[in-house]
Amino acid sequence: MTSPAAVPLPQGFRAHVASIGIKDETDDFTVVLSEQPAVAVGMYTKSRFAGCSVRLSREATADSQLSGVVVISKNSNVATGPEGEANAREVVAGVAAAADVSPIDLAIASTGVIGRQYPMDRVRSHLSTLASESFASSDAQSVAEAIMTTDTHAKIATAQVGDARVVGIAKGVGMIEPDMATMLTFIFTDADVSAAQLDPMFRRIIDRTFNAVSVDTDTSTSDTAIVMANAIAGPVDLHAFEAALFDVSLALTKMIASDGEGAETLIEVHVDSARDDAQAKRVAKAIVNSPLVKTAVHGADPNWGRVAMAIGKCSDDLDIDQDIVIIRFGDTEVYPDLLPDDELESLSEYLRADEVLIHVSLGIANGEFRAYGCDLTDGYVRINADYTT
Repeated sequence: MTSPAAVPLPQGFRAHVASIGIKDETDDFTVVLSEQPAVAVGMYTKSRFAGCSVRLSREATADSQLSGVVVISKNSNVATGPEGEANAREVVAGVAAAADVSPIDLAIASTGVIGRQYPMDRVRSHLSTLASESFASSDAQSVAEAIMTTDTHAKIATAQVGDARVVGIAKGVGMIEPDMATMLTFIFTDADVSAAQLDPMFRRIIDRTFNAVSVDTDTSTSDTAIVMANAIAGPVDLHAFEAALFDVSLALTKMIASDGEGAETLIEVHVDSARDDAQAKRVAKAIVNSPLVKTAVHGADPNWGRVAMAIGKCSDDLDIDQDIVIIRFGDTEVYPDLLPDDELESLSEYLRADEVLIHVSLGIANGEFRAYGCDLTDGYVRINADYTT
C-alpha cells in the first residue's frame, strides 16, 4: 500500500476537475465517472441536519449501483431547504446530461460552510460548458485536491490486488466524530466484486477505520463514504481485496486524524483486554476525545492521570477495575507501576513525536479497539473562530 504524490485512477474511471468560484479561486468542483455502471456502497452521517447531498446520495446508492460521484467543496448545501435540494438535483441532472448517464446513478457530496445556497449562476455557467469530452482526466491527485476545504494537504492512498487497483481519496480535518462515515471519502476500484460481497465488507472496514477517528467529537452534517467497483480488472481474491481496502481506509483515517485542524501530533489509542470490542471502543473514544488528554499530548506532558480520568468517565462499565488497569505511553508502563519523576519526565521526548501511542489494558477479557485522533492546539481555535470570515 502506498500514498504517492500523484497516482492515476483505476481502469475505467475518468474525472473532471474545475474551479467554478464557490468560495475562492481553488478547484472546488469535481466529477469521477465509471465507464460502465459500478457496484457501489454508500455510508452516511446520522445527523438530523444531514445535507441535501447526503439525502440524494442515499437515493442514488439504494440499488447498490453508481455511474459516478459529483463533489462540490467549500459549500455544504446544508440547512438550505427546498431551494437547496432543487439546486443539488439540478447539479446532478446537468452532469448526468453531459456524461450521458441517468441522474439516479450519480451520487453528490458537498462540504464547507453550512446554511448558504450554492452560487447557482456560477454553477449553471460551468454546467453549460460540460460535454462528454470534459471527463478525460485520470489524475486522482487533482480529485483529492479539489475536495479539500481546510485540509492542509490532499489525502490519497492506493493498493494493488492481483490485476486490480484500489485508490482512495478523503477530505476531513474538523467536525469529525463520524457516524457511519467520515467527512468525505471515496474509494474506487476496478476489481470485480458483487454488492453482496462489498456491502458487509465495507461496513466492517468503516467500523475499524473511519468510525474510529475523532478530531473534535462533532459529527458532520455531510459525512459520506462511498466505494465503487467497476469490475474491469476482473475477479480478485476476496480476502486479499478486503485487506487492501482496509489498508487504504486505515491510511486515509490516519491522514485525517493527523491533519486535524491545527494538529501537530497523531494520537493512536489502543485499548485491549476489554470485555468486548464495544467496550474497548467506548474507552478508546473517551481517551482520544478528552480535551485534557489532547492538550497534554500537545504540551508533551506525560500526565497519565488525564488518561485515567478519561477511562473513569465510562462510569456505566462497572467491570472496569482501576486496580487491574494498565496505562502505557508507547511501550512504557506509567500505571500502576509508577515511574520515578525523572523517568516520567523523560517521556516528554516521546510525546514530542509526530505520532503518539496510548495503550490501555483493562484486564477483563479479549475485546480490543484502536481509535485515532490528534492533539488540541491554539491553531484549532483560530481556524474555527475565523471559519466563515
